Amino acid sequence: MAEIIQRDGTWAFDGTMVRITPGLHRSVPLFRQTYGEVAVPLEAVAGVVFEPERKRGRLRMRLREGADPLLQATGGRLPDPADPYRLVVDVDRAGVAEYVAEEIRRALMLDQIPKEPTKAYLLPGPPVPVSVRSSDGTISFDGNQVRIDWADTSDRVKRATGPRIISVADLVQVEWLPNSGYEDGFLRFVTRETAFSKLPPEKDPYALDLWGSARRDLLTALVATAITARLPHPSTRGGELVDRRQQAAVAPPADHHDVLLRRLRELGELHRDGVLTDEEFAMTKAAVLRGF
Repeated sequence: MAEIIQRDGTWAFDGTMVRITPGLHRSVPLFRQTYGEVAVPLEAVAGVVFEPERKRGRLRMRLREGADPLLQATGGRLPDPADPYRLVVDVDRAGVAEYVAEEIRRALMLDQIPKEPTKAYLLPGPPVPVSVRSSDGTISFDGNQVRIDWADTSDRVKRATGPRIISVADLVQVEWLPNSGYEDGFLRFVTRETAFSKLPPEKDPYALDLWGSARRDLLTALVATAITARLPHPSTRGGELVDRRQQAAVAPPADHHDVLLRRLRELGELHRDGVLTDEEFAMTKAAVLRGF
């Protein structure tokens, strides 16, 4: 067993698996603490390196493309401190860190682990159900459906459409960009009906606009990852994204008609009362119809 324990977390390698456990110190980002332990099978690893520095060093693990739904969902946009595959190492433990890295590299060579992209996810992603409260609303995922309940501060167009419920079967992909503190981020759900939507995140009823606490909003990556893990693997999709975007919308089930009529009636009342402008009414009505 090759193991290094630091305030930032623990890496333990048993020859077949690298177990990465976040530290409990307050300096460890909320995202890593919430994401929890990550068990990385050796076949998912592309490489590992220790980067020594004057005061502290860093262990960094690189995974094979397509192996991890977290990296697929976040597209490498996680801030460094929130990256579970990075460990801050005190200078007096540099020798241990280099030993752990060397043991992993040796195992990769002996087992002849390829560096090519994988054809399936080798890590499971976070367990479900998972729910996160963001600046734009609360998003929940139970493994089959995504639900968005808008916050009081959400755009009135979104609040007018009511809670958004999206089936995984209707999703084409999930797009995620973190809130940097300087620029807003977003979590957008692309369905067959909304693939060509040009609405900005703050008005898109299929997107969360991430503008508040960057620390809290970063947790939306948990939901993005859990959903990504249940979508077709990128290697199998090929032209599926384009094909699905071109498919005609599916007719709504009969038992949704009452809900649809009620939503349209509510929108009409908001329009007549002057709450929604003509443009907002037309845009929101189209969004509601797409959603059903």
